Amino acid sequence: MAATPLHRHAKVVRMVVSTYQAASGAGAAAMEELLQQTHEVLDGKQPTCKIFKQQYAFNLFSHNAAVLSNGYNEEEMKLVKETRKIWNDMDVKVTATCIRVPVMRAHAESVNLQFEKPLDEDTARRILEGAAGVTVIDDRESNHFPTPLDVSNKDDVAVGRIRQDLSQDGNQGLDIFVCGDQIRKGAALNAIQIAEKLL
Repeated sequence: MAATPLHRHAKVVRMVVSTYQAASGAGAAAMEELLQQTHEVLDGKQPTCKIFKQQYAFNLFSHNAAVLSNGYNEEEMKLVKETRKIWNDMDVKVTATCIRVPVMRAHAESVNLQFEKPLDEDTARRILEGAAGVTVIDDRESNHFPTPLDVSNKDDVAVGRIRQDLSQDGNQGLDIFVCGDQIRKGAALNAIQIAEKLL
């Protein structure tokens, strides 16, 4: 949702994504286990580990998807393949690291983008402010940026920390931070919004 409007403007040639995925991505049982473990740990008890096979409360770990022979897990490869499919660009370079974090609902992503054409952060911010389904939360002065709590139970994704990538010359790169409630902004809502456009 956040990278696509920027891609349309300046063509992403490489994207590096680190995801921070909430319990809700693994279903209601995972959410319940996180809540149960939180109570158990705070009470000084051994946490019950059924869904993730390790302590989730007050911890984070590599996404629980199966690890493939190339070292990426299935979730990371899904992100690579889906990005190329959505953008209809099999040449875009994408790499991902997916992490499970002890957040009840809504995923977050740190995204580094490298562009074919220069794109400065002010132009990127204007593009994102005008993008459908995107809310910009980028208040440097008060250090307020997107959080899972900001987007829980909301359809829009939030984007912030919009800044030039200092490691790339000539405004060829940006860093952004994105949060979205994957339960609300996922396959079901996408299908409804596509159907509405077709009708």
